[in-house]
Amino acid sequence: MKAVIFIFLSCLAIAFAQKKDNAFNDNWRKDFKVSFHDIVSEGINDYCILKPGRVMVFEGKENGKNAVLTITVLKETKMVDGFETRVVEEKETQNGRLIEVSRNYFGIDKRNKDIYYFGEAVDMYKHGKIVSHEGSWEAGVNGAKFGLAIPGAPKLGDTYYQEQAVDAKDRIEIVSLEESISTPAGKFEHCIKTRETSPIEPGVVEYKIYAHGVGLVKDDSLKLVSVQE
Repeated sequence: MKAVIFIFLSCLAIAFAQKKDNAFNDNWRKDFKVSFHDIVSEGINDYCILKPGRVMVFEGKENGKNAVLTITVLKETKMVDGFETRVVEEKETQNGRLIEVSRNYFGIDKRNKDIYYFGEAVDMYKHGKIVSHEGSWEAGVNGAKFGLAIPGAPKLGDTYYQEQAVDAKDRIEIVSLEESISTPAGKFEHCIKTRETSPIEPGVVEYKIYAHGVGLVKDDSLKLVSVQE
């Protein structure tokens, strides 16, 4: 009986491991051929601006609380997996309390304006103290690879991975090229809308909207309030 139970449990373990591996064996684009010489830390595509000093503020409700997200393109750069990337800080508060601060690493291909995502360093807060670094990853570390953040020429139906790490596998689908939205910062037409999911978080879906010449204007439930150049 013990031998039968052992074999059964072993089969379950193998099946679970195969399922986890197969979570990354799909048709979403994950291979990106770029050159070290073509990726730079500053630049602009139609839907994202990597310009040091740029600050975007978003507000809305999250978990029933008043949330504020501040995205700042820092003057700081960081070498990640051999690429020079721009550090973009995201700081979120809920009901005035600091919840998360992340330092994200981006680079832009100067040829086609594709913007790639090379990882993030995350600090999660509770009662003013750091309690974890959940979600942190970096291309070139523990087998992680960079992903595509925003293509220079978005196409309807595009599907690609933004994160390629053991515990970070966010992937994006472009679901609209003609989205309209009103925010405290203004009304925007002909926007692109993306649908974000992850094979390791089934059922979790987030939507983002990007306006031409502006960038991100809606991050799930949060809407753009102001932009400071």
